[in-house]
Amino acid sequence: MIVEIDKALSEALPLLKEPQNVRRIVISGRQRNQNPPFIRIDIRPVLLKAGLNWQEVSHDGKKDFTKNLPLNSLDLRGYLDDGFANLIVENHETELTLRVTKSGQAQLNMKKVNTKATQFVELAHDRSKQRLLLESDPIFTHLGISDLDGKLKPSKTDKFKQVQEFLKNIDYVIEQLYSKTEARKSIKVVDLGCGHAYLTFAAFRYLELKDFNVEVLGVDERVDSRNRNSEIANALGISDKVKFAAQKISDLSLDQVDIAIALHACDTATDDAIAWAVKSGAKAILVAPCCQHDIQRQISQAPKPWAIATRYGILQERIGDIITETVRAQTLRFLGYRTDIIEFIAGDHTPKNLMIRAIKQKDPKINVVQDSSKPDAGMAELELLIEQWQVKPKLLNLLHEELQQLR
Repeated sequence: MIVEIDKALSEALPLLKEPQNVRRIVISGRQRNQNPPFIRIDIRPVLLKAGLNWQEVSHDGKKDFTKNLPLNSLDLRGYLDDGFANLIVENHETELTLRVTKSGQAQLNMKKVNTKATQFVELAHDRSKQRLLLESDPIFTHLGISDLDGKLKPSKTDKFKQVQEFLKNIDYVIEQLYSKTEARKSIKVVDLGCGHAYLTFAAFRYLELKDFNVEVLGVDERVDSRNRNSEIANALGISDKVKFAAQKISDLSLDQVDIAIALHACDTATDDAIAWAVKSGAKAILVAPCCQHDIQRQISQAPKPWAIATRYGILQERIGDIITETVRAQTLRFLGYRTDIIEFIAGDHTPKNLMIRAIKQKDPKINVVQDSSKPDAGMAELELLIEQWQVKPKLLNLLHEELQQLR
């Protein structure tokens, strides 16, 4: 319904009567011909040593600014006077939405919320941050992961969680590559097989918030993906730092990069991504493989006693997956990367939840000298595996020259 602004704000007062039950207050958008100081402001109750306060987090698109306010200093009208257009106030029972119209009135809507899902309000000041990049970030709104109010769309929950978990691993390699006392500097990232570029944009924003001077290139062979992603970069005003190319990974010119990432590049496209990253001297490689059909198709006769397993199609498929990722990980180790294979997200969000995480070491042979005095023991074990299963991994062919140089 349309009412006067003061009338609409008076409807919000009962929701604020018990601050400990307020789940969120969100101020966003801008009124016609107005320029508010921030993109969005989030407010929640927080319990400090001195008692209950409001915690205000203001977002300008690059950084967050946090301050705590006494309970009696909250001025919702003041935010609207600053030019903001939208206000959401939600407690454990009711959600109030206010939007300032072109005529200067308020479109008001109130609805009941699911009390079972919202009955607990976290008041801790130092509660753990589960999300490295808030769903309210403009990046996610432009990508269609969040709505115009900055709320996560239910249908995009799995994609959002995949991005968050991938960001945790980007954060991990950053901590490995750069000491906490080292001044942040330029960093170049390439997303190989970027698709809709969820990770491309998220990686850029996250590293930018970590005070890096970031350049990101997203590569996908589909022209329509490049055009769509470039339009989003233009809309966000970051097209000078986030660029896109429409070509196959195998055709991409080599270029020095710091971090190479690939989320679910299908089948041997993951091999192309790893090979490109190695040849480009990437300091860190993060790939989440997908559809390991190449090795699966090559398994025709299993070495003893594995035939008792490969007679079952699903087990043969999984053995093919294991061989594929073993080859990739061991090859990276041989080439001087400290390599892990991890589950980067729970399997209920995506069945393709393995990640190869590799960080370049200063000594290229640090990983291959194990219990044997033979310097290429790691490669010998890999060659034995390949011989037993009679397969020809594409990655070894792509990196043949690099491997030969280390023998």
